[in-house]
Amino acid sequence: MKALKKEADERLLIEAAQQDPARFGELYELHFERVYAYVVRRVANRTEAEDVTAEAFHQALANLKRFEWRGIPFVAWLFRIAANLISDRWQRSGREVADDEKIESAQASPAEIEEVERRATLFRLVDTLPGEQRRVVVLRFVEEKSIKEVAREVGKTEGAVKQLQFRALTNLRARLEGADA
Repeated sequence: MKALKKEADERLLIEAAQQDPARFGELYELHFERVYAYVVRRVANRTEAEDVTAEAFHQALANLKRFEWRGIPFVAWLFRIAANLISDRWQRSGREVADDEKIESAQASPAEIEEVERRATLFRLVDTLPGEQRRVVVLRFVEEKSIKEVAREVGKTEGAVKQLQFRALTNLRARLEGADA
């Protein structure tokens, strides 16, 4: 019953955004983490992942009137747009992409969707960490800085950074287990 309500709510949001593009922001907020997690898994560069995600939402907004509800989650449509953008970037950069690889990248498997959902949850949970812990996690795992670089940037000792990182990861693990329950 809960899934049916969620589907009906999403359909209403889509219809509202099709009538008034200003309402697209609600769909963006609802799906941003999932789409970003999907893209970042395929694109090695964080800046490029951000660009592809932004472009995917831009294209979705531009083509929203053509979207037809067929019972498939809206996020699947967003994934397909993102996959096509990634494929286009590979082609523009001169990288040869086999047709099988294009098809595979455009269709997310159930296991992959589950992983994307988990990453999206993780992104949301990182935002709930206390400020210093959040900053250390972002610097270490998003910006991929060393403990030494993080310590210098936050003005703490390497030991203090390691402790903040440990607390943050313990906190995230507990919250993730709570979210999975």
